[in-house]
Amino acid sequence: MPSRSKQEWQETTLASTLKRFPERQEIFETTSDIQIDTVYTPDDLDGFDYNASLGYPGEYPFTRSIQPTMYRGRIWTMRQYAGYGTAEESNRRYRYLLEQGQTGLSVAFDLPTQIGYDSNHPLAQGEVGKVGVAIDSLQDMEILFKDIPLDKISTSMTINATASILLAMYIAVAKKQGVDPAKLDGTTQNDILKEYIARGTYIFPPRSSMRLTADIFAYCSQCLPQWNTISIGGYHIREAGATAAQEIAFALANGIAYVEAAINAGLEVDAFAGRLSWIFQTHNNFFEEIAKLRAIRRMWARIMKQKFKAKDPRSWMLRTHVQTGGSTLTAQQPMNNMVRATIQALAAVLGGTQSLAVSCYDEAICLPTEEAVQMALRIQQILAYENGVADVVDPVGGSYFVENLTDALEREANQYIAKIDSLGGAVAAIEQGFQQSEIQESSYRYQKEVEEGKKTIVGVNRFISTYPKMSGLLRVDAEQERKQIERLAQVKKHRDNSKVSQTLKRLDEVARSSDNTMPAFIGCVEAYATLGEICDVLRRAFGSQKEYLVF
Repeated sequence: MPSRSKQEWQETTLASTLKRFPERQEIFETTSDIQIDTVYTPDDLDGFDYNASLGYPGEYPFTRSIQPTMYRGRIWTMRQYAGYGTAEESNRRYRYLLEQGQTGLSVAFDLPTQIGYDSNHPLAQGEVGKVGVAIDSLQDMEILFKDIPLDKISTSMTINATASILLAMYIAVAKKQGVDPAKLDGTTQNDILKEYIARGTYIFPPRSSMRLTADIFAYCSQCLPQWNTISIGGYHIREAGATAAQEIAFALANGIAYVEAAINAGLEVDAFAGRLSWIFQTHNNFFEEIAKLRAIRRMWARIMKQKFKAKDPRSWMLRTHVQTGGSTLTAQQPMNNMVRATIQALAAVLGGTQSLAVSCYDEAICLPTEEAVQMALRIQQILAYENGVADVVDPVGGSYFVENLTDALEREANQYIAKIDSLGGAVAAIEQGFQQSEIQESSYRYQKEVEEGKKTIVGVNRFISTYPKMSGLLRVDAEQERKQIERLAQVKKHRDNSKVSQTLKRLDEVARSSDNTMPAFIGCVEAYATLGEICDVLRRAFGSQKEYLVF
């Protein structure tokens, strides 16, 4: 213990020092407005219960990690979010990444696929293959995973409103490869609530969408026991402008809503909770991001054990993927983004992620080039194998600062969750525009501080310099859209259209009943019904959601 208290130190040494540097006397705080002291001591952990709040790695409440050995036993899964143009182009990129040492796939789908339109729909014009791969039918999915054995690779699919359909296609491809679906390992994002809050790629009203989510839970608990049925997202909430505390709170509130929906559908909590997974972002405030991941694990463990009375320790564990912050990348001086991404990736590792993707340095300008994707993967590999950061479980655990900050984030996030509960839960709060309004306010405040120079963004509002224009940018050839539409036409020409009609009729019947929709989706895709045709059936059965206006 120091020979004097923190207060005594502040009144003497610190006070005299700050007189010499008056320009550094502003208030320092995190993105969640948590004020940061100059130094932290044992005084800042008064009342801190090490057994209740910290404990050992792999033990409740999992603040330090969900596994006792973490990266000493197994390095995190290395993914790079990828997909563009046609299935052929994306398949080439996936096989390249696997050859470079990537250990899991992360599929990006184009906007028409995300919102349930085929590539030939008028609303899809100009968007086909632009922000991800275009998938219209099972044939596209077969090409996407050609020569990629689905029983040997873990696949994460960033898809929400149409998650059931894409999962059905993935199951159908596995069958064609001779792979037992029970052996499939991967994740469907399937987190529709964050779409209403932050991202906007929803199709149906919230309560109908929640029914589809619960159907995936139930189906996979019986038929795909190794599949992560949802990746509950704080990432996109943060991308929209939320603070770290809001990212925690709004994601966990959504998680509570999904668990309640599954229980209300008749599932036992321990039958599905162990397959829930998460995705969060690491932003620019290094220590806040580490503390955030530690706080999230602890909070979820307590929610599952205390609120939902889960008995299986696997139900208490929060397993997460982390993607470094896409919204932090700058088009100005883009090579700086490699430094940002490296620091954010290090925060994810020190925070204890199970899976990681690093944003590419050119993403603020174009789709990632092959060179940029390789560099992002190399950042992960250097962190994993060259510098010892993976040798110790939770090396920042016990830090006066980190533990204090972890507690502070938990307190602030719990206040938000209490507010959401008072509004009737996550779905009701979304319908009232609460989360959307809070994020908009945070986003506005952050941007205002950047524009006023209160927050420094290197190369944007300080240290500005001319920078040579990047060459060799990746652009999707407009010819790819024509090829995709032509393939779609050929699929419709050569399939058994009477069988397609039968399967779509069956889907309509199931959607209007309380039966599980997944078997009907599988029947549709195996008949080569298109994603747009399937979604049109659901639009008639469920209706379409209109955008919330928040004032």
